[in-house]
Amino acid sequence: MKVKFSHTQIIALGFLILIGLGTLLLSLPIATADGTRAPLMTTLFTAVSASCVTGLVLQDTATYWSAFGKTVIIVLIQIGGLGVMTISTLFFLLLRQKVGLRQREVLTESINTTAVGDIMRLIRLILLGTAVMELAGAALLAIRFIPRFGPGMGIAYALFHAISAFCNAGFDLMGVIAPYSSFTAFSGDWLVNLTLIVLIVVGGLGFIVWDDLLKNGVHFRRWRFQTRLVLAGTAVLLLGGTLLLWLMERQHTAANLPAGEQFLTSLFGAVTARTAGFNTVDTAAMSDGGKFTTILLMFIGGSPGSTAGGVKTTTVAVILVMAVGAVTHRTSPVLLGRRIPDGVLHKAVSVVVINLSFALAGTLILCGGQDLPLTDVLFECVSAIGTVGMTTGITRNLNTVSALTIILLMYAGRVGSVSFAMALIERRARPAVTYPTENLTIG
Repeated sequence: MKVKFSHTQIIALGFLILIGLGTLLLSLPIATADGTRAPLMTTLFTAVSASCVTGLVLQDTATYWSAFGKTVIIVLIQIGGLGVMTISTLFFLLLRQKVGLRQREVLTESINTTAVGDIMRLIRLILLGTAVMELAGAALLAIRFIPRFGPGMGIAYALFHAISAFCNAGFDLMGVIAPYSSFTAFSGDWLVNLTLIVLIVVGGLGFIVWDDLLKNGVHFRRWRFQTRLVLAGTAVLLLGGTLLLWLMERQHTAANLPAGEQFLTSLFGAVTARTAGFNTVDTAAMSDGGKFTTILLMFIGGSPGSTAGGVKTTTVAVILVMAVGAVTHRTSPVLLGRRIPDGVLHKAVSVVVINLSFALAGTLILCGGQDLPLTDVLFECVSAIGTVGMTTGITRNLNTVSALTIILLMYAGRVGSVSFAMALIERRARPAVTYPTENLTIG
């Protein structure tokens, strides 16, 4: 009997295949710096983290993996960031093969759009835009990295970090300066910080927003409703996140920094928490308020159809509008002059509830299996389900059960928690059954 997979299941299966190939390649002795075979948990964890563009690691990327291993990791990041189906389409285009209707439908599902007829033009835009942004970012980073690491290593590091930043992956090679240090050595470097910030933000806006901005430029009234909402939400989160992190950390991690560097680290923290995973201050040394602010930003994440994770900016906006509508007794929630359909409201609630449930379940498992601080465990689990990659340092101390839990959270976060649940239980349509209604007291 021929098995027919749904679009959601195809996407989930594609990531599983990518993870399997990555695990196999990283298991080769040539993948490690010392030429020995890496343990299965290390290779699996790294392959999942790279494919799901998260950035959590059990071993320092720069010192543990060889040049071959690092190449495998960055290829997994690139494929995982753009999406397995998008990369597959690239090969179809290079081979001049026709992309069928079913493949187009899967593509629209994988990048969160409904424009089936326009999907091939959008895919070309994604591939070209990604190449331009990553190469431009690499050129700027090379200005700092070549003098510090030498020409060959400087160019390689610039390209690696440009791809990692644009794909919101959070993998870095700064372990050559100090293990697990990320970009703390560049906390006051405006060129490095602003380059990474732009790459992260552009990668997290979403491919649909790119398309709209390229078509309509600065003509605000011509922008799609989603474009306006995404840009407004991004601006609020960047400004609000920067202010909150500055207030929380000015007497802690930023206490001894000049005013300009305090602002820069706060801005970078607000940007990277929305699924990028880099850090320019010691995350473990952050105040509880700073960690909680970061957890909120990680949970929200980027925007739909982007390289970012989280529940997405549009989801949070819809939830807030629905809550305000309930308080003001508005029957149909309205956002930016548009009524939000019931189906969108239901999906937004589902996304938040399922993501929160995954994060809390993971927190309970880790707390039950290891004696770790609750704040750090919650931080780790939200970072995993949001595919962020920030950590307070507990990742490398996880036992087998805890590591497998984080692996599952990273995979669910990249595929999409709702899509992940649907991929497991999805079946063919069944006859609709209408049940009697019953009133229920809420709140």
